[in-house]
Amino acid sequence: MTSWTLRRADVEDAASLETCIDAAYSIYATKGIELPAVSDGLVEDIQHNIVWVAVIKRQVVGCLVLIAREDHAVLANVAVDPAATGLGLGRALLEQAEREVRTFGLGKLTLTTHADIPENVRLYEYLGWTETERRGSKVFMEKVL
Repeated sequence: MTSWTLRRADVEDAASLETCIDAAYSIYATKGIELPAVSDGLVEDIQHNIVWVAVIKRQVVGCLVLIAREDHAVLANVAVDPAATGLGLGRALLEQAEREVRTFGLGKLTLTTHADIPENVRLYEYLGWTETERRGSKVFMEKVL
């Protein structure tokens, strides 16, 4: 089994994070699903938000971006490089997000995913998230902790 670790990201991780996120979302591009530029602004995210990385042998293979709000946190991004799927990284990153939210004394996480990626909606529902709204191609979800 491949060993991995989670740690807070630092600015030096930005290029590796971009590579990881682009690889993770490339599978959707090949399906013709149009997504926003999900890897833009990573330096700013690291400096101003909560960013964790999953690392295998000093290589970033997963990440989580949280934005703390007054009464909840937004899961802005969670991504795992396709080369590292099946190792439990996605679940570990989501569990880390929940720990972070609890640390801040917040009771809820929210996210937005894409209607054309129903497997993501199903996964989040399986993990205790609830769909709250659909608007165009966006699916809004929340998890009360």
